Amino acid sequence: MTTTAIVNIGNLVTNDPELGEGPLGQIKNAALVVEGDKIVWAGPSAEVPATDEAHDAAGRAVIPGFVDSHSHLVFAGDRTEEFNARMSGRSYSAGGIRTTVAATRAATDEALEANLRHHLAEALRQGTTTFETKSGYGLTVRDEERALRIAKAHTDEVTYLGAHIVSPDLADDPAAYVDLVTGEMLDACAPHARWIDVFCEKGAFDGDQARAILTAGKAKGLLPRIHANQLSYGPGVQLAVELDAASADHCTHLTDADVDALASGNTVATLLPGAEFSTRAQWPDARRLLDAGVTVALSTDCNPGSSFTSSVPFCIALAVRDMGMTPDEALWAATAGGAQALRRTDIGRLSPGARADLAFLDAPSHVHLAYRPGVPLVSEVWRSGAQVA
Repeated sequence: MTTTAIVNIGNLVTNDPELGEGPLGQIKNAALVVEGDKIVWAGPSAEVPATDEAHDAAGRAVIPGFVDSHSHLVFAGDRTEEFNARMSGRSYSAGGIRTTVAATRAATDEALEANLRHHLAEALRQGTTTFETKSGYGLTVRDEERALRIAKAHTDEVTYLGAHIVSPDLADDPAAYVDLVTGEMLDACAPHARWIDVFCEKGAFDGDQARAILTAGKAKGLLPRIHANQLSYGPGVQLAVELDAASADHCTHLTDADVDALASGNTVATLLPGAEFSTRAQWPDARRLLDAGVTVALSTDCNPGSSFTSSVPFCIALAVRDMGMTPDEALWAATAGGAQALRRTDIGRLSPGARADLAFLDAPSHVHLAYRPGVPLVSEVWRSGAQVA
């Protein structure tokens, strides 16, 4: 296979402390060697081995591609009116999801896939090279299955979220909907998914219902993750740790016991500041989690209702400004942290053996992602060893 040296990197973030300085493993005046779809060498430019080809980074910073481990991209329509009303004083609740459910059910497969492609391209231009996405806007066997089938054509990280809210069709019989989600719907959806998720929240599913749904998914070979403690205190985080979920997502309202559980388990706390920004809600306290030793990831939660952004750099800036994270911590959370939330070791780092997913920044260091919020700093993106943006 052809080898390519990426040379003249002003500052390289490897996320491997053995390769460079600090937890991010930073190397100044660095180089990378890519062979096929993998990184095979990283170090100072002066020591780069001979390769078939060279690519000049022109002094730019290079970081691992972002790992967006929580998104909802198979949908139709938008909720502009809801957002406008909310910004005029109405608070967010789980019920707004029904608007998107109606639009998604009415859309063709072709329209859903075109919208998915649009948002994936948008995210890729901003440096996202791995993404997870969910169903959850169909809430019928047919519509959940087709959402996952469409998503699976674009990512391996597909999540069955039939338990987003109780379907409007069974609003008066939540127990019957749980039976559907854990029965016929699960049977149809499991072949297309890696993960199972549930919105454990007032107005959605309680702790007992969430446990039943996730346990049924595990029995079908799906790995659990959970929307936990977004709008209020609740059992979601404790349940995530109990079931060894890969990630508890949102984690906005936490007791000391919740934090202790996360610190003692293997579950990543995935924080989604786009949701708090878009709903004017309380920010998650990342500093509290980090100081307790919890592994933290950052993701966009891109969805048409509560966080309609595909920009990981924007979420990094929010996390630094409003959640108590340092620029180094936020970048790690959006790359290596996201990889851990997906239980992946081949992404989120730029060290030998990793997939060659990287983003070039029109800046001297990654700190500019928070220092210059809203500026399109990602100037080039490689995925699996090839330039794609």
